[in-house]
Amino acid sequence: MVARCRPAAAWVVALATAVGAWSASACTSGTVDQIDYAVDGGLNTYNTTSVAGAASAAPQAFSRSLTGFGYHGPDGQIVTDHDFGSISVVGRSPLVLDYQIAEAAVYSDGHSIACDDLVLAWAAQSGRFGGFDAASRAGYLDIEHIDCEPGAKKARVSFFPDRNIVDYEELFAATSMMPSHILSAKLGLNVAEAALGRLGPVEEVMPKIAEAWNTTWHLDHNADLRNFPSSGPYKIDTVLDGGAVVLVANDLWWGAKPVTRRITVWPQGADIADRVNKRVVEVVDVATGSAGSLITPDDYQSSDTPSGGIEQLIFAPSGPLSETPARRAVALCTPRDVIARDAGVPMVNSRLNTAMDDAFDQAENVPEAEQFVHADAGAARDTLGGKPLTVRIGYRGPNTRLAAVVGAISGSCAPAGITVTELASDSIGPQALRDGQIDVLLASTGGSTGSGSTGSSAMDAYELFSGNGNNLSGYHNDQIDGIISALAVTADPAELVRLLAESAPVLWADMPTLPLYRQQRTLLSSKKTYGVAANPTRWGAGWNMDRWALQQ
Repeated sequence: MVARCRPAAAWVVALATAVGAWSASACTSGTVDQIDYAVDGGLNTYNTTSVAGAASAAPQAFSRSLTGFGYHGPDGQIVTDHDFGSISVVGRSPLVLDYQIAEAAVYSDGHSIACDDLVLAWAAQSGRFGGFDAASRAGYLDIEHIDCEPGAKKARVSFFPDRNIVDYEELFAATSMMPSHILSAKLGLNVAEAALGRLGPVEEVMPKIAEAWNTTWHLDHNADLRNFPSSGPYKIDTVLDGGAVVLVANDLWWGAKPVTRRITVWPQGADIADRVNKRVVEVVDVATGSAGSLITPDDYQSSDTPSGGIEQLIFAPSGPLSETPARRAVALCTPRDVIARDAGVPMVNSRLNTAMDDAFDQAENVPEAEQFVHADAGAARDTLGGKPLTVRIGYRGPNTRLAAVVGAISGSCAPAGITVTELASDSIGPQALRDGQIDVLLASTGGSTGSGSTGSSAMDAYELFSGNGNNLSGYHNDQIDGIISALAVTADPAELVRLLAESAPVLWADMPTLPLYRQQRTLLSSKKTYGVAANPTRWGAGWNMDRWALQQ
């Protein structure tokens, strides 16, 4: 896919070795068995593949609770998780993959991890069956069928002819598979057999499974945690009243035991800076500027790094911005250059390419984008024919950086007759846009508060694919669908650049979204905390939380 990352295996091995060696020696001098970890989103679901879950902080929190055949390392690259299992390529034309789950693999409730979980992940995310509120069909819609005997530790996954997905390792990775046995017990049937058509017509039974998949893993302090088993080194122990989730070591985890037994994940709040100043949080992983002036105390360390997420305006499919001229008018009076400058980062024109690669970034810098660099109130007013327009821009708050963005847009659009109303709360997200509570969602890739990136540009591009769950603007363009489909099976860099360049004029004309800048991430940690490393994907620093150690 676009500017695909290559495994930095040596880096990962070095980190694991260093942390392992340190923790072995540090155990004698004393370590703390509790780490507090603050993120910049909500924790209202365990299901990170739903629209709401993918846009939340759930990936940051649960990457070591819901494991898979791979996980995203410090550069966003896929690293094979040999504890979970292995993937073998048995055919290239068409693509056929064999998945082998480790014989020792069990959920924290003692139930065996089996190919049933792959079948459920495919059923939910392929678009083959209606009703599933899945964030993305990327890769899964290209699977023709899965051979699985329910309860078995192996599966064969066969793709449609000519759909040789380049980044197939993104599939069935950490947080992509939910425990199918929970739904089977709840519904009194085997969900894998149902999805494979062995229980009669799928149109009769799959809607019930979809409804259960959508609703079973809602997370709050009233949740029945028996429905939330873990397949990783951590499991959920408690959900606190404020939405924080307490993770503890999973005693049935068959791999290396986590260094720290207990990690409390704190969702986005207004008190992050206060928590740091009081030294009551050891790791903070947030969008740069979202928590205001986050001053680094002497006994902490901080780093700012670019993510794979693009901060953007996502326009609602209905309401005052449902028509292209209104969206273009808002884009024309948005001071993208000023917004990026105030954020201290370059402005970007990328929609289909999220990779941090200059060659690919330039592909979408087409002449059609130039009129949307600086605010032009006159052009915006002319586009509207002089008619006034009121626009509600929403974002998950509090967020100091995004508040400044809305303020900049409000000031520059007022002379065009466009009135901007700001809506910020912890309930603003994809659903608010869907429900018509706001006209614009200010968020990162896929509507996320965090990075939002899968680590693959071509997978991320599906947020503008027709019918995709995280296609929040409801955009439909057959030409763009064809380009996105081609990106997923193209490895040639020259062809990738050509496809991106072909897409850009169409997207600037239709304006389903307006890219602003690449979201920067701030990782702050106590100097007594070891093993913490940034990550540009939606999984963030939590990718290796089982290797974190806090010295007394």
